[in-house]
Formats: sequence, C-alpha cells, structure tokens
Amino acid sequence: MDDRNDFLQWFNTTWRRAEDALHNGDSSGRFSTWSDREPVTLFGAWFEARGPEAAREVFLKLADSFSHSVSGDIELIAADVSGDLAYTVHREATSTRVNGEPSAYVLRVTRVYRREDDEWKVVHRHADTALPAADGT
Repeated sequence: MDDRNDFLQWFNTTWRRAEDALHNGDSSGRFSTWSDREPVTLFGAWFEARGPEAAREVFLKLADSFSHSVSGDIELIAADVSGDLAYTVHREATSTRVNGEPSAYVLRVTRVYRREDDEWKVVHRHADTALPAADGT
C-alpha cells in the first residue's frame, strides 16, 4: 500500500472512530489521534488552543457538551501525503446533542497530520461554519 492509501485507511477507520466517539461524549479517541508533541494548533469552530495540553482541555470541554450523536458524515474534498506530513480538506456534517439540545451543523475543515513513530497524528485543525456553495448546495 502506498503512503496516501495507508493514510486514508487510517483516516477512514481510526480517525473516524475517534470523531464519532467525541460526538457521543468520549474524548479518549481524540487524545490518541492528536499529537502530544509541539507544535500543535487548534482553530476550532468554537474553541482555539495552542499546544497539546491546551488542545486536550478543549477536547474535554467538547466531550462534556456532546451526546447522543445521530450522524457524522465526512465529505473528503482533498487529501495528500508528502513524507511524514499529510493534510485533509473536508466537510463534516454532524447531528448530535450539544448541552442536551439537538444540533446539526456543517463545518469546513482543514487538518494537518504528522507521522510520529509510524502513526499518524493530527497537529493542526482549522474549522469554520460552512457557507452554501454558489450553486446553493
């Protein structure tokens, strides 16, 4: 398997399971898929963090607010690998409960990953609310 396919296999399994778990209130998967080595940056839709410890604090806050996930769809727009770095550009459509209230939203997300000890780890995430495309979709 080439590097890109290997990375996408990880993205579609390990990473996806961690994200699904977070939206059900379990942050442990996020801890295992994010790097604990500097630099780590998070420009989330709701919170920002710089450094692994600050990112973990955000993940705990998010897990405390999420529960009863109904769906989490990923539309992968672009992805590539170059050596020990990779990136994804995707949309995340999520339906879950936030602080007990039903919530559905779509985020535009760019992530950067680094291979550490033969495992992929997220080192940067930027997300914002997706706007409708020019064609209305």
